[in-house]
Amino acid sequence: MDVISEFFSEYDGLQAFRTTIYLTLLSALLALVIGTVVAVMRVSPIRVLQLIGTAYVNIIRNTPLTLVIVFCNLGLFVQLGLALANKDSHTFINDNNFRLAVLGLSVYHASFVAEAIRSGVNTVPLGQAEAARAIGLPFLKTLRYVVLPQAFRGAIAPLGNVLIALTKNSTVASVIGVTEASAVMKVMMENRPDVIFVVFGIFALGFVILTLPVGVLFTSLSKRLAVKR
Repeated sequence: MDVISEFFSEYDGLQAFRTTIYLTLLSALLALVIGTVVAVMRVSPIRVLQLIGTAYVNIIRNTPLTLVIVFCNLGLFVQLGLALANKDSHTFINDNNFRLAVLGLSVYHASFVAEAIRSGVNTVPLGQAEAARAIGLPFLKTLRYVVLPQAFRGAIAPLGNVLIALTKNSTVASVIGVTEASAVMKVMMENRPDVIFVVFGIFALGFVILTLPVGVLFTSLSKRLAVKR
């Protein structure tokens, strides 16, 4: 019970999990935007866009996430001077590291989102796109009004898997100093090695509480919104 009391009072574990939730939600939204653009490039009839989209997915997806996060901090901020927060703010370091972590998580998971959406596009019968083009719709309007609405419905389950993976992968943000759940867990384990299994259990339970409802929700949505063929 002492460990649980310390989790709430001394280490502010709830704030750490709130940071994890903010990281996940903001990164998920940005990854969805980037991933949709990359997916459109992947199915575009323009060869150059196809190659750019394919290169993005293959390079980013096969790069370790830790490397992407560290690059955002050391490469973009330290070397290139790209700051994503107000340098005059007294919370500049924390804000900048948090936003760089969001950027890194978004760019990385956008490659998986793109593949999930592309798999949804492949579930749409080819005849529907051909019919849209036959009545004069250009490529982008065919995607917007005919293909993508059905593709998103077909991609709900894989998108849910990406969101769950993103929630767990947000722990990598601690390598650039973001105080999310795993960073607090590390400090607690260092200070209380006598109860290391209890500390581990508390944080493992916290992540289960975060991810389990997401899996149930997306499974339910995929069944309810599945396109009947």
